Amino acid sequence: MNESERMRSLNLAILTVSDTRTNEDDISGDLLIELVTSSGHAVISKEIVKDDIYQVRSIVSQWIADDGIEVIITTGGTGITGRDSTPEALEPLFDKVLAGYGEMFRVLSYEDIGASTIQSRCIAGVANATMVFSLPGSMGACRLGWEKLLGPQLCSDTKPCNFADLIPRLREK
Repeated sequence: MNESERMRSLNLAILTVSDTRTNEDDISGDLLIELVTSSGHAVISKEIVKDDIYQVRSIVSQWIADDGIEVIITTGGTGITGRDSTPEALEPLFDKVLAGYGEMFRVLSYEDIGASTIQSRCIAGVANATMVFSLPGSMGACRLGWEKLLGPQLCSDTKPCNFADLIPRLREK
């Protein structure tokens, strides 16, 4: 693989799921933009949506249908309170579920927050050849998720395998 292929920039969309955040105080969404762009990828769309299963599903569905978006990251709505609905919004959209993602996030998160990590219901999957990942809404969870899971897996330098190398193959019919 030549250098330009290995360092290929991916196109991402970031969705903050929150009943209270605005563009002025979306610290987790802003952190994800910083982490994604500093890793050489492009954020081509970013939105904030109320924690409503159908609003979340609507935006993510539009992004899944956009051939220019290769990866979607959501932050927020993964807890267990009445309004937390991100997993329920995303899961019906998945063609394939990546069960190991949520499991590994909770293992890593345990080191930081202990047993409280079992309250996180972050999930991931593939929908219409688009990788979709959810993260909890805290800055710590977003940083952990990016630095330990998503960042390495969206980089072709990670061996023995990574998502970055698989993304072009997802679109093959």
